[in-house]
Amino acid sequence: MAEKLLEIKNLKQYFNQGKPNEVRAVDDISFDIYKGETLGLVGESGCGKSTTGRTIIRLYEATDGQVIYDGINVHDKKSKKDLKSFNRKMQMIFQDPYASLNPRMKVLDIIAEGLDIHGLVKNPKERKERVVELLETVGLNREHADRYAHEFSGGQRQRLGIARALAVNPEFIIADEPISALDVVSIQAQVVNLLKELQEEKGLTYLFIAHDLSMVKYISDRIGVMYFGKLVELASAEDLYKNPMHPYTQSLLSAIPLPDPNYERTRVRKSYDPASHNYQDGEEIAMREVTPGHFVYCSTKELATLQAISGSQV
Repeated sequence: MAEKLLEIKNLKQYFNQGKPNEVRAVDDISFDIYKGETLGLVGESGCGKSTTGRTIIRLYEATDGQVIYDGINVHDKKSKKDLKSFNRKMQMIFQDPYASLNPRMKVLDIIAEGLDIHGLVKNPKERKERVVELLETVGLNREHADRYAHEFSGGQRQRLGIARALAVNPEFIIADEPISALDVVSIQAQVVNLLKELQEEKGLTYLFIAHDLSMVKYISDRIGVMYFGKLVELASAEDLYKNPMHPYTQSLLSAIPLPDPNYERTRVRKSYDPASHNYQDGEEIAMREVTPGHFVYCSTKELATLQAISGSQV
């Protein structure tokens, strides 16, 4: 069994807490991420997946719950020294490569910012050599160091974002919809393939947040599905696609188009109605293991039904 790198326990992120317009963006979710794996987190816009990533890395302080990284609760870290050490281990690749790069800084300084903060280089020569090395790692070249972000294409800018994240030699990277701003499928595939290559070379662990289910399946070992702040299903990528159990997951998968005219003519799009669960007052709804490694947010009655259908019992 792989070693746990990250444990999320009953994580909550509420905005405007206690007010009439309170938003429960992340509502009591728990999951683990193991060293060397990619956990995909999917769901429609507004489901809380990006907020989950930002809370894990402490861009937002958690309302409640624990984020335990390598055995230490991230949200207990208070001193600048502790936070600095944590920030070296965990980095983020942002969704928008246009907005996440400072237009007034040259690429050399954008990528070297982390090196400077953490004192990882001794002099300007070593600083530039390290930046050039990072540029080449992500498929760019030495000449790019002296350019500004606006001089690059969308795919190239996302490569710059990846290089910046790699600069401090992190163990864990949160990729927050890193391909959603790239409108050409071939460029999206190049970025995802680069992430896979880097993972193999450097032993990285990823939380890959996206709404493109086909791309998530390609890169992820396991996939979690979020709906309105709740984690509703968690399973291996293969199992989730072959045997989706939660009605919301089934709805998402039914919406994926395939390049097959015959399939598209007969494809039936499933809709999801939360009211269809018909829960009783006081009934406990929780993430439950239906088959080994396959968890679904359900009641005990739904659990029994799902296990009967699957012909398995944990």
